[in-house]
Amino acid sequence: MTASVREAPLMTSPRIARLRELFKEETSVILQRDMRDPRIGFVSVTDVELTPDLRHARIFVSVYGDAEAKARTMEGLRSAEGFVRTALAHRIRLRYTPQVSFRIDESIEQGDRVNRLLRQVTEERDDRNSG
Repeated sequence: MTASVREAPLMTSPRIARLRELFKEETSVILQRDMRDPRIGFVSVTDVELTPDLRHARIFVSVYGDAEAKARTMEGLRSAEGFVRTALAHRIRLRYTPQVSFRIDESIEQGDRVNRLLRQVTEERDDRNSG
């Protein structure tokens, strides 16, 4: 198993599961509507991991663009972590609002790469069978 693959905890409480979805939805809205940083490009929130004590939230994002655009976007997101945390605190009423950190979610790109490789293998097999 690689370090970039995440697994959901086996015993996620219903409350944590609901909060993960809520954080995902609200963070998406904040990034789309409230962010004014020109460094931040097209971003999709793909997942949120919350610690059981709700002290930390890892927000996984998919960034559209080349490596430079991704680096610029991540720089903007990291500088906006405090802003996003404050905005989440206003939208989601909890005793304590988790520390927010953003991570790149490479799973979509990895899945796309696997699909391309499978297509390539299938085409090569078909070429050998027809030839």
